[in-house]
Amino acid sequence: MKEKEKMKAQRSAVQTLEVQTPVHQSQARVCMHVLGPLEIDVRVEREAHTLLEYGYQVTVVDLARKDTRSLVEVHQGLQVKHISVSRRFAATRFQRWPFLRAVPLFTRAVLTLLRTPADIYHAHDFQALPATYVAARLKHKPLIYDAHELPLTELSIKSRWLEALLKAVVQHIVPRCAGVISVSPPILEQIQQEYHASTLALVRNIPYYQSIPRNNRLREHLGVSAETRLFLYQGYLAENRGLDLLVRAARFLRPQAMIILLGPPRPAVLAELTALIASEGVSERVKILPAVPYTELLHWTASADVGLALFRPDYSLNIRWCLPNKLFEYIMAGLPVLSTPLDAVREVLETRQVGRVVADLTPEGIASAMNELLADPVALAEMRRRTLLLAREELCWEKEREALLRLYAQVDLSART
Repeated sequence: MKEKEKMKAQRSAVQTLEVQTPVHQSQARVCMHVLGPLEIDVRVEREAHTLLEYGYQVTVVDLARKDTRSLVEVHQGLQVKHISVSRRFAATRFQRWPFLRAVPLFTRAVLTLLRTPADIYHAHDFQALPATYVAARLKHKPLIYDAHELPLTELSIKSRWLEALLKAVVQHIVPRCAGVISVSPPILEQIQQEYHASTLALVRNIPYYQSIPRNNRLREHLGVSAETRLFLYQGYLAENRGLDLLVRAARFLRPQAMIILLGPPRPAVLAELTALIASEGVSERVKILPAVPYTELLHWTASADVGLALFRPDYSLNIRWCLPNKLFEYIMAGLPVLSTPLDAVREVLETRQVGRVVADLTPEGIASAMNELLADPVALAEMRRRTLLLAREELCWEKEREALLRLYAQVDLSART
């Protein structure tokens, strides 16, 4: 009961801005910065194009491989400035964060940002925050910090002095931001408490509304019968996704049930999963498929029966408090969701009744929860009905973007007065 009251209080805190500030049209110049390729970051792209639709002039400064044709490109009115990096750096980004690599990139980023006319600066995630902050301060412009996750939590920092330095940087910058955005209520609340952020906005990773018909794309691709029930995990095949648990659970599934892992893999993770599938003898029950274009993803999603988000809650606070893209993609495609006890995900599933939470994180426990879902087709159909209704009426970008626009309206008006 206390946990539900806490989640309700979190939602009230982040909705305050929505009540106070109306959405308005603007011609302000916005400079966004993300330390990665824009083309693979749907959140950044979605926010940038939304601001364009409401009259803002938007430039995104991102990273691109040295073989990119042009350092400045325009896509549907959105200007993109690339900071060129080696192919290896573009692939690893900040999985490794050596100081000698960070300083030159920081300098180049600051110079590029300073050369970009802007009335508002917008930093996507912690890695882009220091350079964007320096540019905003030198230009005397407001800064918005878009925290895709808790800052510093997922960085592998072995040096204590460097960790202390980065912590001090965040503690200095965040209170000076004109606004802070994040992806889930618990993460936003933690940023507010730990870094004393004031103006907050919850902007979740929700796609534009699409009406996606049920189809058999996955079954046809795999050559399995229409009676085969498909459990789908989509997204990065990474260490913190609990995918080994899924593979081990596969041999306990009822007949004609199959697990699909769909997404770009990290090479080491792919090798480990392939070996585990072989050692468990479940090659006919678990299939790994490569990533598909994002424009086609929901059509593949809609051909499954249940969406999976079985992350290990104890892996990190970012995992425990996440609201991943896949949750809202599953809902948009009409899939009931099976999740581990992730605080923010559980709140969505239980209050909206669009999925189940499994507490027993053993292979047998996970398989039992999956089998129970399939054993009750009436409940499964009702959850599917609710997901489609929820996506159409509430969990779509057309609704979610209002929080982003209200934050920008407040920052824009404050900057002009």
